[in-house]
Amino acid sequence: MPIKYVPFIPEPVEGQAVLANFNRVLKYKGADDVTSTLQRGMPLYEMEKQEQVGKNPDGNMVIRGECVSACAYLKEHGIQVDLVYIDPPFASGADYAKKVYVRRNPKVAAAIAQAEQELDIDELRTFEEKMYGDVWDKEKYLNWMYENLTAIKSVMSETASIYVHLDYHIGHYVKILMDEVFGEDNFRNEIIWKRATAHSDAEFYGNNFDCIYFYTKVQDYYVFNTVYQPYDDAYITRFSRCDPDGRKWDSGNLTAKGLQGGGYEYEYKGYRSLWRMPLETMERLDKEGRLHITKTGGIRSKVYLDELPGMPAQSMWVDINPVNSQAIERAEYATQKPEALLERIIKASSNEGMLVADFFGGSGVTAAVAAKLGRRFIHCDIGLNSIQTTRDRLIANGAEFDVLEIKDGVQLYRNPVQTMDKIKSLIPGLKNEDSLDSFWEGAISDSKLGTIPVYVPNLMDSSSKLLDKVMMNRIIHQAIPDLDASVKKVIVYYIDITSVEEIEAFITEDDSTTVEIELRDLKDILDDVVIGDYVEFHTEDVHADLYGGYQVVIDKFISDRVMQKIDDFNNKSRMNATAKRPFKPIEISEEGLELIEFLSLDCTAADGEWHSDSEIKIDKNGYVIANGAKTQDFWNGSIRSEKLPLRLKIRNICGDETVWEIK
Repeated sequence: MPIKYVPFIPEPVEGQAVLANFNRVLKYKGADDVTSTLQRGMPLYEMEKQEQVGKNPDGNMVIRGECVSACAYLKEHGIQVDLVYIDPPFASGADYAKKVYVRRNPKVAAAIAQAEQELDIDELRTFEEKMYGDVWDKEKYLNWMYENLTAIKSVMSETASIYVHLDYHIGHYVKILMDEVFGEDNFRNEIIWKRATAHSDAEFYGNNFDCIYFYTKVQDYYVFNTVYQPYDDAYITRFSRCDPDGRKWDSGNLTAKGLQGGGYEYEYKGYRSLWRMPLETMERLDKEGRLHITKTGGIRSKVYLDELPGMPAQSMWVDINPVNSQAIERAEYATQKPEALLERIIKASSNEGMLVADFFGGSGVTAAVAAKLGRRFIHCDIGLNSIQTTRDRLIANGAEFDVLEIKDGVQLYRNPVQTMDKIKSLIPGLKNEDSLDSFWEGAISDSKLGTIPVYVPNLMDSSSKLLDKVMMNRIIHQAIPDLDASVKKVIVYYIDITSVEEIEAFITEDDSTTVEIELRDLKDILDDVVIGDYVEFHTEDVHADLYGGYQVVIDKFISDRVMQKIDDFNNKSRMNATAKRPFKPIEISEEGLELIEFLSLDCTAADGEWHSDSEIKIDKNGYVIANGAKTQDFWNGSIRSEKLPLRLKIRNICGDETVWEIK
């Protein structure tokens, strides 16, 4: 349950109508439903620090949780952001997956290294794990976005800007939402980013661009620095002349004829004119070799191409390429955006030391670029994979930050889309029922009560996670009246609830239905979903080499969840095998070390906040990244530390992390 609710906007002055603060322009079914949510406020939950990386004097944050809850925390603590970039789901109907790489067995990797053989990339068998589904009802998506945008606005400083990155599926609707939330007068640009080369679509024009909507908090005073794009080929061809050292230049006009303010009239090298600069400047340019005598005896300047900053950036961005498969910055993360894109935005709309936030942080590109450019940062995302990817990326860049988790029930399931796929098998007796509206997840058959419809909150939709009076009112007055008259009972599951007593009293006081409503906590079921991995290890004192210290050796690692994914992949591959593509299963050794992606040792505390005193990450090629530094070493199945290790953390290749005490 939330600790409290934080207002989206300041309390209205006496006599002011609250609804006047939410002027809806875009009309659609359910457009007014969000009003009650906004009146209630943003749910504020306990925030728990999971890890601190470095001393973090700037207060940088990597937050696992939802946008609205994160904004409630920021507003409650008086933290204002100066620039927001978000790349939210596009309501495209697509499912996004993480590509999972099975690592090399350390013993096999060592043998390859001894033989000095090249890595056979084809041996790196992969499978995909669905991370989240961008599958939305359009109206619910727009309400969800309206709530998020309102929450974000509440934590923006008066000079702040926001960039919202979308595509053609929903962008035109969100543009109107942003007019509602931020005001039409605060719209600055619609930026078109050409994210792909031209491609052929059989029945329509190729879609190869995204839209980025740029708004400011206020109309007159906001941060904007001129940024530059490379010149196009047509402009560069003007620089057709070269100095002996190869520097390209074009001639520039030195006369002041036609310019306001006059100039300097004198004769130089036999040519009299009204010049743009005094004689001393002309002589200096001549001494530096920056003058060009024309064939007609005139004098012009040399304008060097390599001294020009570029063309001031326009709203059409065709010079930034998407992240390709060989890019150093590639993080194997669906929807990852290029660093150059965020660099342009951050340089334009913030200054050093300002706070940059991304509330749908994904692969962590915003936080990574902000740190490189001397800005403070907040990365927020509901996905565990996002937090892990961003954490590792920031450590590799030497950034300092806190890893925080909003205790709102989200942490009870690591992967919402996978849990939703399995929800019918988790709830005893729950089956599909074609006669029910999609609002109901299914139904349970009872010998006495007949069909019992079951409502389950969509774990991918934050607006349905909290059971409050607004949602219960919708169930009683919209969902239940649409049911068959024979229905005597419904079951309503919830992840979070404002108050069980409050909702039960609300149900009792409402006499509009005779259908019995039973409330059930979904967390009781989800607790059974989270199954920890198993490991066997031993600790050694190391004094035989210069390193010294301690070594934890992993003898065996078992992950039932990952093995189930591999079995599913093998079964599917077996059925789809052909003569040209024969079946080749993913095989895991008895030790199971191929299932490990990351290890960390805490030598500081035996419980509570994690301190990563030593860590290694094994990349998809089997090479070790030790404490953020890339190496050309294969993993040998162990991890070392200078001090006595107290706890061991292991992350499997699907992203699940488990901690063991070292005794």
